[in-house]
Amino acid sequence: MSSAICLIGLLLFAITGFTLNHAADIEAAPQVSARTAQLPPALLDQLAGAAPAGEADEKAPLPPSVAAWVEAHFPVKVSADAEWSDGEVYLPAPRPGGDAWVAIDRATGAASAEITDRGWISYLNDLHKGRNSGGAWSLFIDIFAFACLVFAITGLFLLQLHAAKRRSTWPIVAAGLAIPAAIAIVSIH
Repeated sequence: MSSAICLIGLLLFAITGFTLNHAADIEAAPQVSARTAQLPPALLDQLAGAAPAGEADEKAPLPPSVAAWVEAHFPVKVSADAEWSDGEVYLPAPRPGGDAWVAIDRATGAASAEITDRGWISYLNDLHKGRNSGGAWSLFIDIFAFACLVFAITGLFLLQLHAAKRRSTWPIVAAGLAIPAAIAIVSIH
């Protein structure tokens, strides 16, 4: 059962392991789009009232109504604190397989965004690494890793059961340890 749970995840993990290992050989043509919008005066006032007190270049969340406006006008999810400076509010919005940001001029309310999509291979690679994928995906990766441990340990018990009938079992298991260890010791400096 543990192998059934892990099947698709292991396939994707193996495929993305290959694509990550050969990232320089896989050409990507990122698609970059830019958008602009104008923050309404009422929201600009809320933005002015929400500015963090103290030093410039502080991080603080956007007011909820401004965050909702940003999500309605730009294809980003407001999940991180914005960077506040004297002239603008900058909201980074990284995501798997791409990147995005939104900048709002604090004086005029002019908002601009840049959205970068690096393609589906980059998306899957970022999921493999857990990069910019959120808490739910991080939890999935942890559960998947635990399921893979159960899969490996139960496989070891099955090997133990059948080892008496197959003399090559333990030498092959030993080779599975010795080969990567030897490669690491000899060729990784």
